Amino acid sequence: MFEKLKSLAQKYELLQEQLFDPAISSDHRKMTKINREMSWLKETYKLYLYMKEHKEQLDEAKDIIDNKQDYDEEMLEMAKEQKSYAEGALEGMEEKVKIALLPKDPNDDKNIYLEIRPAAGWDESWLFAAELLRMYLLYSDSQWRKHEIMEHQRTGIWWIKFAMVKIAGESIYSKLKFESWVHRVQRIPDTESQGRVHTSTVTVAVMPEVDDVEVVIDPNDVEMDTFAASSSWGQHANKNQTGVRLHHKPTGIIAMWTDSKSQLQNKDNARKMLKTKVYQLELDKQMKDQKEKRFDQVGTWDRSEKVRTYNFPQDRITDHRIKQSRSNIPWRLNGEIEEIISALIIFNQAKLLEVNT
Repeated sequence: MFEKLKSLAQKYELLQEQLFDPAISSDHRKMTKINREMSWLKETYKLYLYMKEHKEQLDEAKDIIDNKQDYDEEMLEMAKEQKSYAEGALEGMEEKVKIALLPKDPNDDKNIYLEIRPAAGWDESWLFAAELLRMYLLYSDSQWRKHEIMEHQRTGIWWIKFAMVKIAGESIYSKLKFESWVHRVQRIPDTESQGRVHTSTVTVAVMPEVDDVEVVIDPNDVEMDTFAASSSWGQHANKNQTGVRLHHKPTGIIAMWTDSKSQLQNKDNARKMLKTKVYQLELDKQMKDQKEKRFDQVGTWDRSEKVRTYNFPQDRITDHRIKQSRSNIPWRLNGEIEEIISALIIFNQAKLLEVNT
C-alpha cells in the first residue's frame, strides 16, 4: 500500500512542477484541472511525507540495532528510543492509507449551493425550513466558511418558503453533501390546542458549484425573461427589470436571480446556477446508474428519501441512514452538527472500504 501512496505522491510533485510550465500556466482550463487534482491529492501527499519520514527513522534505528557491535551504548540507547518512537508514529497508519487510496469524489473540494424548500406541513414546515437555514449558516461560520444568501423568500416574520445560499471554503461539499434530501420534524405546534404532535418535512439540496470547464449549455436551449425584482429580504422594490429568469428547455430547469441591482450581474449568477442544476441532474443520473461504483454509499440517491428526523417531544435527532440518534436538538440547531457530519463521513468511508477491498 505504501508503494501506491508513493505513486500518488509522485503524481502530486509532477503536478507541482507543471504549475511553473509557461505553456500550462497560460491555459486556464489546464490550470483549473491541475489545481483540482492537487487539491484531491494534498492530504494524501501529507500522509506520504509523514510515513516516509518515520519509515526512514525506523529503518535507521533498526540498522544501528542490527549492527550494534559498531556503536557505543549511548548510540544504541538512542536508536532504541528512535525505533520505539517511529513504531508508535506508524501504528494504525494502515487504515488511514486505505482511506487515502479510496476513489475520490471529484466534487469534494468545491463550493456549494444549499437549497432549502418546505415540503409537507404548511406553517410548521416553513418554520422548520428557517431553523435549518439558520443551523447551516451557523455551522458554516463555525467552520470558517464564507456564506452568502442568494435568494430568500419569506412568509411572516420567522418562516421561509425558499432559500438559496452559496457557501464557499475548502472541502465544504465533502462536509455537507450528505445533508441532501428530506428532513422531518415532529413536535407540538404553538397553535395546537390539544397537544398533538405534528409531522412536517423540509427538503435540502446540496449542489457543487461548477464552472464552464465542466458544463457546456447551448445558448439556443435557454430562454430568458426579466422582471422587476426586490431584494432577497423582500425590501426595496426595484422598478427596473433587473430580475432574471433562465429556462433550460431540454430539462425544464429554471434558475432565477434577483439579488443584484444589475441585470447583467443577475444574468451571470443565474447562468452559473443553471449550470449547477444541470450538472446536479446529470450527477444524480450517473449515481443511480452506477450504484456499485459511486463515490458515496450513504444515501440511495432518491429525492424522496427521509434522511433525518428531529423529534422534539423526545429530544432526539435520528439519522436513518446510519441508524444513530443524538439528543439536545436546540444545541444542534445552533450549528453544532459537526459530530453528526463526521459520523456520516466515517460511515461512508467504511462502506467504501467494503466495496473497494
